Amino acid sequence: MNSAGFLRVENLRKEFPKRGGTIEVLKGISFTLDRGEMLGVVGVSGVGKTTLLQIVGTLDRATSGSVLYDGRDVTSLPEGKLAEFRNRTVGFVFQFHHLLPEFDARENVMLPCLIAGMTREEAGKRADDLLSEVGLSDRMTHRIGELSGGELQRVAICRALAMGPEILLADEPTGNLDKETAGGVADLLGELNRRRGLSLVVVTHNEELAGKMHRVLKIDDGVIVR
Repeated sequence: MNSAGFLRVENLRKEFPKRGGTIEVLKGISFTLDRGEMLGVVGVSGVGKTTLLQIVGTLDRATSGSVLYDGRDVTSLPEGKLAEFRNRTVGFVFQFHHLLPEFDARENVMLPCLIAGMTREEAGKRADDLLSEVGLSDRMTHRIGELSGGELQRVAICRALAMGPEILLADEPTGNLDKETAGGVADLLGELNRRRGLSLVVVTHNEELAGKMHRVLKIDDGVIVR
């Protein structure tokens, strides 16, 4: 498929009801992302960055506007088809890792694969490969409470990659980490882009991470200002 315009966001608007009216959080956001491109999204808290990421990732629906992947308007899909598309196309990484503490690192990475119907052997092989790729081959059987903040975020990234998504959406992936550890996660995202050709949209306040992106959008009051 053509790498140009892999993701197209067109005139995206999002309103939330409030007492006596509505709050318009996104006010006509449009941009494109080429396949294999890394895009940073910056701006102060409350300007709509996370809302934008959730709509792009099909976790939420816009009030109006379109989100197109390879020319396919996913905003019009019914919930079942939307969930299927999301599970196989989009990976998510959040500020807080949201890993399950009752499982070890390997089991957390296996989980999306098992939910999708893979055998335990297939899911385990995929988890082993991913964890080895991010330097955690010796930490696979450690429970979540036994891992450092940087290790936890690496496990979370592996879980996001478990189904082989075409795009990774990351919401403040270094926001809960110290500077040195955050730098390691930023480097890892860049390596994944180079090695896998993975497309990324990263919401961040971290200037070092934003500086590693191919392009940066700044959002202010629900619109793109840069």
